[in-house]
Amino acid sequence: MIETGHPDLSIRCQCELIGLSRSTFYYQPAMESPLNLLLMRLIDLQYTKRPFYGYPKMTAHLRRSGHRVNPKRIRRLMRLMDIQAVYCKPRTTVAAKNHKVYPYLLRGLAITQPNQVWCADITYVPMCQGFMYLVAIMDWFSRFVITWQLSNTLDGAFCLAALNQALALARPDIFNTDQGAQFTANAFTTSLQDACVRISMDGRGRVVDNIFIERLWRTVKYEDIFLREYATVPALGDGLQSYFSFYNTERPHQSLGYRTPAEVHYDC
Repeated sequence: MIETGHPDLSIRCQCELIGLSRSTFYYQPAMESPLNLLLMRLIDLQYTKRPFYGYPKMTAHLRRSGHRVNPKRIRRLMRLMDIQAVYCKPRTTVAAKNHKVYPYLLRGLAITQPNQVWCADITYVPMCQGFMYLVAIMDWFSRFVITWQLSNTLDGAFCLAALNQALALARPDIFNTDQGAQFTANAFTTSLQDACVRISMDGRGRVVDNIFIERLWRTVKYEDIFLREYATVPALGDGLQSYFSFYNTERPHQSLGYRTPAEVHYDC
């Protein structure tokens, strides 16, 4: 859909017109060996099932599956994938130097309506050749996926793009994330403050503080990504567009009384 030699429209303008980030357009396959890409796919499969696995347990799991790997490689790959074992740690730490970390505001809070609390998170997406990162912004009450973006890097620009898209549609009272550098970045938090949104951040490594979007990742991967094994970024983007439309408007949720997220989000 993008014409690189268009006489009137720049690539940037064309990307904006179809809602595609430029980083996605310029994506090149990750420069990892086929073995590392295979290991990353296996790590993602196991981590989606067992998010409490750190690199020692993940190394042991891969060795039991017949792969001769050492902990150093698995630790590097898990860092590249931006995943870590989920467990209660003795104290929280700042994810990025000089970034302010905000308190967790949801403890004991009754969430009773849409747009009261939004949450956001990033996940690793394996592909046939390479990988991408996916960010989504979800309404906590209705489980409605408000916006999402793909990127081939973790530079945070795609998170900010998703946030600006979401804020153009509505404004939550509270926005909850983890302490990742993308969400503690000044540009991201300033956008929330300018919109008069209160910022909440869960404890580092505490998946239970942002549990609903973690469940979303498991659902998306098992119902779409792992099944389809997308070969190209445009195919991945089209596939996710179709899946999130299905997720929001057709897929019933037991926790929502077998209503869809869209029904709960717009009927309340």
